Amino acid sequence: MSGEISPTGKRSGPGSSSELRASHADRDRVVDVLRIAAGDGLLTADELDERLEAALSARTLSELAPLTADLPPVSATAGVTGAEVKDFVRIEQVHSGAVERVGRWVVPRRLELAVTFCDVTLDFTDAVITQDTLRIDVAMTGKTLTLVTRPGIVVDTDGLQLVHSRIKYRRTPSDPDTPVTLRVELVGQKVHGRVVVRPPRRTLGQWLLRRPTFPSADA
Repeated sequence: MSGEISPTGKRSGPGSSSELRASHADRDRVVDVLRIAAGDGLLTADELDERLEAALSARTLSELAPLTADLPPVSATAGVTGAEVKDFVRIEQVHSGAVERVGRWVVPRRLELAVTFCDVTLDFTDAVITQDTLRIDVAMTGKTLTLVTRPGIVVDTDGLQLVHSRIKYRRTPSDPDTPVTLRVELVGQKVHGRVVVRPPRRTLGQWLLRRPTFPSADA
């Protein structure tokens, strides 16, 4: 069905094989289905964490299929307000509340930030990405511009001029073979304040799962 995400993003047929190796795109599609299902109340937080861990470590399509077998297919832009892809979006704000793009927002092809003394957060963790490049024209004074990335998203800051500002770039831990799905190009000028590029913060459950194991006293 057009516009829907199946458990693995592939159509089944006589020649299909569940033992085919899963690609990064296959895993990402399943992760999208799981996150949308959790947002709709179909999965608890514990179930989501458990299935996400299994999806990200799956090697074959047969390992991915059971993770979404009890969930309905969802539209690729389900739950997104103004889901059409826009060529250009301008955000203009002065001395007001924070500007945030979080959750399942549709990434435009070009974004212009004309912002004065307002924090700006662009969270790509669950964003709908339909092209491989996003150009952000920055004309920002004061406060912090924060970009939250995920594996496969790289940020190029070479075209950004800093005036009494600094950049803090924490790269997202990922497999070196992970393909680049989105290249974000920052151009323009940032005056005063900071630019922060970081991965999403871990939940308590994720932190506990990834914390190092310390050797025992008699080792």
